[in-house]
Amino acid sequence: MRKHSLDRWLFTAVLVVLLSSSCTFASKKEVKKKRNGKEVTYDGTSLIVDGKRELLFSGSIHYPRSTPEMWPSIIKRAKQGGLNTIQTYVFWNVHEPEQGKFNFSGRADLVKFIKLIEKNGMYVTLRLGPFIQAEWTHGGLPYWLREVPGIFFRTDNKQFKEHTERYVRMILDKMKEEKLFASQGGPIILGQIENEYSAVQRAYKQDGVNYIKWGSKLVDSMNLGIPWVMCKQNDAPDPMINACNGRHCGDTFPGPNKENKPSLWTENWTTQFRVFGDAPVKRSVEDIAFSVARFFSKNGSHVNYYMYHGGTNFGRTSAHYVTTRYYDDAPLDEYGLEKEPKYGHLKHLHNALNLCKKPLLWGQPRTEKPGKDTEIRYYEQPGTKSCAAFLANNNTEAAETIKFRGKDYVIAPRSISILPDCKTVVYNTAQIVSHHTSRNFMKSKKANKKFDFKVFTEPLPKKLEGNSYIPVELYGLTKDKSDYGWYTTSFKVHENHLPKKKGVKTNLRIASLGHALHVWFNGEYIGNGHGSHDEKSFVFQKPVTLKAGENHLVMLGVLTGFPDSGSYLEHRYTGPRSVSILGLSSGTLDLTESSKWGNKVGMEGERLGIQTEKGLKKVKWEKFSGKAPGLTWYQTYFDAPESESAAAIRMSGMGKGLIWVNGEGVGRYWMSFLNSLNQSTQIEYHIPRSFLKPKKNLLVIFEEEPNVKPELIDFVIVNRDTVCSYVGENYTPSVGHWIRKQDEVQAITDNVSLTATLKCSGNKKIAAVEFASFGNPIGDCGNFTLGTCNAPVSKQVVEKHCLGKAECVIPVNKSTFQQDKKDSCKNVVKTLAVQVKCGRDKKN
Repeated sequence: MRKHSLDRWLFTAVLVVLLSSSCTFASKKEVKKKRNGKEVTYDGTSLIVDGKRELLFSGSIHYPRSTPEMWPSIIKRAKQGGLNTIQTYVFWNVHEPEQGKFNFSGRADLVKFIKLIEKNGMYVTLRLGPFIQAEWTHGGLPYWLREVPGIFFRTDNKQFKEHTERYVRMILDKMKEEKLFASQGGPIILGQIENEYSAVQRAYKQDGVNYIKWGSKLVDSMNLGIPWVMCKQNDAPDPMINACNGRHCGDTFPGPNKENKPSLWTENWTTQFRVFGDAPVKRSVEDIAFSVARFFSKNGSHVNYYMYHGGTNFGRTSAHYVTTRYYDDAPLDEYGLEKEPKYGHLKHLHNALNLCKKPLLWGQPRTEKPGKDTEIRYYEQPGTKSCAAFLANNNTEAAETIKFRGKDYVIAPRSISILPDCKTVVYNTAQIVSHHTSRNFMKSKKANKKFDFKVFTEPLPKKLEGNSYIPVELYGLTKDKSDYGWYTTSFKVHENHLPKKKGVKTNLRIASLGHALHVWFNGEYIGNGHGSHDEKSFVFQKPVTLKAGENHLVMLGVLTGFPDSGSYLEHRYTGPRSVSILGLSSGTLDLTESSKWGNKVGMEGERLGIQTEKGLKKVKWEKFSGKAPGLTWYQTYFDAPESESAAAIRMSGMGKGLIWVNGEGVGRYWMSFLNSLNQSTQIEYHIPRSFLKPKKNLLVIFEEEPNVKPELIDFVIVNRDTVCSYVGENYTPSVGHWIRKQDEVQAITDNVSLTATLKCSGNKKIAAVEFASFGNPIGDCGNFTLGTCNAPVSKQVVEKHCLGKAECVIPVNKSTFQQDKKDSCKNVVKTLAVQVKCGRDKKN
């Protein structure tokens, strides 16, 4: 039960009077400073910012995964989506890629990013790490940390704690210097130290417990005036707040570990991150909305969507096997465009919860269980009319009727209806009245002129220097300077040991711990192999022709990023571990420890920087003849795609490698790794507009595989100009009809009715109605078809309401679409499905 002490109230009142009196003797500068500072505290109900309880709707947006030019638009759209807080990790390996050398410019400009959030009137949650996971290479830890003698990550280890404390203090001092903490008048109201540590804590036993206590004391001792959280850490030491990560924290979170701590949800996963080889996977907005409504109905006061905008893993920043595109199914997609209806339906949810704000933050909770699958949770503030209710139906197949305060409410299958006055339904989690969009990749007319590709093929090393008697571990070999590490060895075979029987073949067998491998034997390319995110180890085995005398083996170990999770991260290993020849008459020949191995890091082209204009001249390029071996660099020029819309390159015809535009790393591509649907996991790769010039942009591709078809590559413009609506006649009208005035919820319109809204982005207008049906249409946006029931005038009605407009509103009722008053399918609950195409007027 919530307690609001009278004694505490009197003490606060006296303190305010005293402070007000003391201001008379202060300078104007001091008064301004005190007025700007915001105290952030908490109790068992919520965070309290500047004396006010807050419902916090937060979204994860990671500054290195988009460009500074994109940040203003992304942050603005987040605020318009109903968020009041932005959460971000701090990426240690971005800011200190080399020990003692710091980077806070460009995409690493954390201060600029936070100040933009502040400019939009939003709060910030800063997740320091030092470990962040985040599907980011090495979990955000810099590679050089692995080479500190005696170090063990994320445990009670002197070396790790020393480097972590130096890093943490450096970041927090920088924030303090810029006056970014709420206590200084800035936007940072919440911090996080460590990340999901309970997943590895048992591996470290008491040292893990000691480490968590040390991390807690470290940030608390800095007295920055903000609370701190530890996510997925139920035993978080005081004063840390233990917070939940997951999809359904309203059901899985055991709650705060102390009564005086609020229920915070630090990661509500809006989708599933993708890895190469994945089939498409999505999380519905209905499920997200249900989970959030349930959490807030059970004393939750803070939710963070992970991610709200995923963005792009530029260059070589993704963790092993993770795609370059990150959390594209978030409310704002990779390009920063609103993904509907996920964006709009959650915006409506935030509006509905804000209507419940007073009873949620000041009322007393009560629960009723009227049926096996139904539940009522409501909050009332004693002595007032302030009341909010959440009516839940957990039946996944059928609607349920709930009787509440003398009135019957029909609740859709697996959904929650929100009543901010305990009378009026303003929102249902399963009934989407916001519009939908479908993303289009339109081939650019300007950028796709005939490409004049030139090529440079990497020389194949024959015998590299080295004194190792086993293949060197690949992470340690590359030191995160390249994805590529060479291995060479030579061995002699006596003529008598060659197979004697006709038809018997010798085989080369290589067991690798990951991630991928290319192999040459006696100068001939014999193939490649790779693992996967779930099973990194693999065995490469191919027939080879041995000769009497000396034979030569060349292997290229390939990384797809460093691991980003688990215990003892500093002791993870990858690359070829066992090499042998099978089928000799003398038996198996183990080359692993009986041969001397030479090594080399990276490609010659990388060393020379040939992905840049300056580096191009350092090698001899040849005209592409239509066929090329693997390990070939391709370069050409192109003009920027027309319009200001987002741009991407579609890597059709290619295999696996890296992309640069004007020297900027676009990311890793892997077209040849097909999923269970026989499709590439990612085809389009984002090129931010800030990477581009109007004309003569340099495209450089490093391709690992032979015989690819670069002529099939094209550039595309990205839009969401296909706009749809799908609204059932029994849906709850938009929450936008309602406002709260004191203890009452009031309509802002005379006629609260159900409508379908369609809206074009930018300066575009509705140019065509591509589909319309009032009946029982099937499909989704971009793929609607007629059902067995359809009002014949559907398209005519929609065209009358919408053509030529930037936004239109269509009444969803029988009288609008059954003008002859005939209903050919009376027993069918009707749905209005509409699909329109947006475009610019020719004069614009």
